[in-house]
Amino acid sequence: MHAELPGVRLWFTDTAGTGPVIVFLHANTGTSANWEYQSKVFSQAGYRVIAFDRRGWGQSIANPESGPQPGTVADDLHALAEHLRLDQFHLVGVAGGGFVALDYASWHPERLLSLVVGASTGAMADPEEVEFRARILSPGFRALPAQFREIGPSYLGSNPKGTQEWLEIEEHAQQPGAPSQPLRSPNTYTKIAQIPVRTLIMAAGADLLAPPALMKQWGMHLPNAEWATVFDAGHSIAWERPEIFNYNVMQFLKGHKGQSLSTVEL
Repeated sequence: MHAELPGVRLWFTDTAGTGPVIVFLHANTGTSANWEYQSKVFSQAGYRVIAFDRRGWGQSIANPESGPQPGTVADDLHALAEHLRLDQFHLVGVAGGGFVALDYASWHPERLLSLVVGASTGAMADPEEVEFRARILSPGFRALPAQFREIGPSYLGSNPKGTQEWLEIEEHAQQPGAPSQPLRSPNTYTKIAQIPVRTLIMAAGADLLAPPALMKQWGMHLPNAEWATVFDAGHSIAWERPEIFNYNVMQFLKGHKGQSLSTVEL
C-alpha cells in the first residue's frame, strides 16, 4: 500500500495487529521485498511488522512537483511513523539500512524501543573508518556485479534459486536516475555515542564490505550495544541466513543479553 507523505508516495507493507511494532530498513541493493524471510516469522511471533521502499526504490515514487530533492530516509521513516501513529517501535536496518537506523536513532531515540544494525559499515565518516574501508576493498570492487559484492560465496555456490530471487529484487530496486538520499547528518563516533537505545550489532562472518572487525571498531562507540555474529554469511545477512538472523533478533527483542562488545574476540 502507499502513504502520501511530503515529497513521496511511499510504498510500505504492514502486517497490522496490536503487538509491538518492528520496522525493517532495507539495504541499498534491494527493497522491502528483501524482508520476506522476516515478515511472516515476526508476525507469527506477535509483532506488527512494517517495511517500506525508500524514496526512488521499488514502488516508492518521489513527487515530481517537489523537484529533484531526495529528502532523507530518516525523515521519510519519521513521516511514516507519524502517518501510522506509531508511538514507539523496534528498528532493524541492514547494510545501507543500518546507516539510516543510526541516523534516525540519534535524531529520535525516544521513539525507539530497541535498535538492530546488521552487516553495515554504518557509513561512518571518521578517518579511521574511511581508511579501514579503503584498505579492504580491492581496485574495481565496486564495479563487480552486485551478487559478488553483496552475497557470501557459500550462499552463491549452494543456493542458486535464492541467489536468483535476490537478483530479481535487486534488478528492480533503484529506479533509473533516482538520487540516493543523504543522511540528516554524517554518522560519526561522536554522533552515535549519544544514542542511549539498547542496540544489537550483528556482524556477518563472510562480509566483504563490513567485516566483523570493522563493525566492532565503530560499534565500540555505542554506549548500550550488544554483539552477535552470523557465521558464514555475506553482506546480505538477513537473506542468506534468515534462521540465525531471526533467532538473534528475536532473542534480543525478548530481552536476552548478547555478548558485550568489550569482550568480543575477533
